[in-house]
Amino acid sequence: MASTFGKIVVGTYVEIKRSDGRIHQAMVTSMNEDNESVTVEWIENGDTKGKEIDLESIFALNPDVSPDEEIAPSPETPPPPTPTSVKVSKIAKNRRTIAPPKNDTPSKDNRAIPIRARPLQPQQPEPAPPPPVQQPTQFQTQQQQQNARRKSNCVKEVEKLQEKRERRRLQQQELREKRAQEVDTTVPNYEILYMIRDFRASLDYRPLTTADVIEEHRICVCVRKRPLNKKELTMKDLDVITIPSKDVVMVHEPKQKVDLTRYLENQTFRFDYAFDDSSSNEMVYRFTARPLVETIFERGMATCFAYGQTGSGKTHTMGGDFSGKNQDCSKGIYALAARDVFLMLKKPNYKKLELQVYATFFEIYSGKVFDLLNCKAKLRVLEDGKQQVQVVGLQEKQVKCTEDVLKLIEVGNSCRTSGQTSANAHSSRSHAVFQIILRKKGKMHGKFSLIDLAGNERGADTSSADRQTRLEGAEINKSLLALKECIRALGRNKPHTPFRASKLTQVLRDSFIGENSRTCMIATISPGMTSCENTLNTLRYANRVKELTVDPNQVMEGGRANNHAVNQLDVSDEEWLSISPQRDDLKLLCEQNEEEVSPQLFTFHEAVSQLVEMEEQVLEDHRAVFQESIRWLEDEKVLLEMTEEVDYDVESYATQLEQILDQKIDILTELRDKVKSFRSTLQEEEQASKQINPKRPRAL
Repeated sequence: MASTFGKIVVGTYVEIKRSDGRIHQAMVTSMNEDNESVTVEWIENGDTKGKEIDLESIFALNPDVSPDEEIAPSPETPPPPTPTSVKVSKIAKNRRTIAPPKNDTPSKDNRAIPIRARPLQPQQPEPAPPPPVQQPTQFQTQQQQQNARRKSNCVKEVEKLQEKRERRRLQQQELREKRAQEVDTTVPNYEILYMIRDFRASLDYRPLTTADVIEEHRICVCVRKRPLNKKELTMKDLDVITIPSKDVVMVHEPKQKVDLTRYLENQTFRFDYAFDDSSSNEMVYRFTARPLVETIFERGMATCFAYGQTGSGKTHTMGGDFSGKNQDCSKGIYALAARDVFLMLKKPNYKKLELQVYATFFEIYSGKVFDLLNCKAKLRVLEDGKQQVQVVGLQEKQVKCTEDVLKLIEVGNSCRTSGQTSANAHSSRSHAVFQIILRKKGKMHGKFSLIDLAGNERGADTSSADRQTRLEGAEINKSLLALKECIRALGRNKPHTPFRASKLTQVLRDSFIGENSRTCMIATISPGMTSCENTLNTLRYANRVKELTVDPNQVMEGGRANNHAVNQLDVSDEEWLSISPQRDDLKLLCEQNEEEVSPQLFTFHEAVSQLVEMEEQVLEDHRAVFQESIRWLEDEKVLLEMTEEVDYDVESYATQLEQILDQKIDILTELRDKVKSFRSTLQEEEQASKQINPKRPRAL
């Protein structure tokens, strides 16, 4: 490399020529032997800029750094002068000053005639001596020969570079033609496909198998990758997700440099389990929800939920396999968990408890709770005297076998709210919560909550012009953040859990604060390159829950896993202890997620929360006024019937009518004032939505 790059080393300053013709100095930062080029950087307008330049261009502008090789002098190049020749030239110079006149005839022996031997002749003016010839010094002569040699070497090196470049171009062309025969070049991103294939060839694959040990986790976070669907295959979308081992997920995110060169940014995440696209629902259930079934028999609370983008496989995982539009509910985690519950009931140690099994199925949509097993009746969430959260009016259906559970699931799924979003044509607009409850003589013994969350991409719709879509997106965004923080608080045994920040975490409060509580999160991801951004958001969310580190050598050939959990806390224990229980959980939630929640978004969430709360109050008061109006009508009817008598008491009639009207005026005036405040809150929400800056800018 030394002969090819000449005197160039890292840190050398050379002159370069820009595309606009400017020539300026830049520092060499790296030397690329493969393509015989160097990378240079310079400072321009306070920014560091750089580019890759071939050696030919560098040597053309900087001959002093070109390779310096010893070569034999050409016949045309005179040999360097010796000291003897220099002396002779000096003598010759002195002799010219005493040379005889032109009329003198030299002697036969070519020697100059002494002056005394010349005959007397008329004196003629002596011709002026020629101007002295400035002879180059020895150092100057050597320098000229060295420059000539250097230029000759530069030309030769440029020719060598040109030959190598041509050979390299031919090799690259042959490689492209060979690859074109191996892969369908009609794939829009076949270059990215080659890079992914080359990277995967260097991995050591150790996928999860049924022989692996099921580890016990209080909080288990895993990821499931689905196969490419028909739509993605039709559009020839690329699979950019690789799962090389049982707990590692890699995302090959396509990137593009300033010079439009494409490359891959391989991002790695580690979780408790990672399921590839060949894993079945039975396999996923074995490592996720199945270990939680025993928890509810030990008087505990268990929660298992699926999180991810719409279409990533959440409903497939929780509800069962799809055949067209028909869903086989018997192969979902709902049914598999119910099956194991009834099997556990038959064991001798649990059979003597005489436990009864009940099931509930409800959805949380835009901050409101609806019973999916009772014609979507609207429910209220309140705290009782023991500060236990109760879903008032929620129907529990007793089930005695797995088939009973399947029927309830089918009924609930048919009622669930869905619609269109900016990210997906058919998005789950609500969180569906299916609960299996064990009761002993009427009292709760244990509860297993299985949740199919709304698509996480709906959280980006908070700035939509449509109010209903804004409220949906705000509630989903807020509930997902609250769910994450509640699980983090559960895993770190924090003294305060912000479950009041959303309706979802509020109804799951007992699962977060119980001593014998276990949680499993299944993050479902889409493999397509078109879903890369949503997939990364899902993985970052899941990683934030538990934050496991990744050993870079773990997934490469010969690497070993490094099972090390990082206990990073946004808030110290002392700060948590100093938080008052009355402090607003929403504000606490936003403070813990400053990178995701901007001040404008926090203001919007506050306006939405106030709006939802006032809406419930107005509706409740309106119902009360309606019921009171019925009573007024009955009283007025009696009063009017009294006036039909011939001698009715006119004073009593006027007094009673006045009382009824005063009651009407007072109650209706109070309701009217609340409606006015409610309309004002609607305007505040609309103004706050127009100022949303979804994410706080990261500090550089």
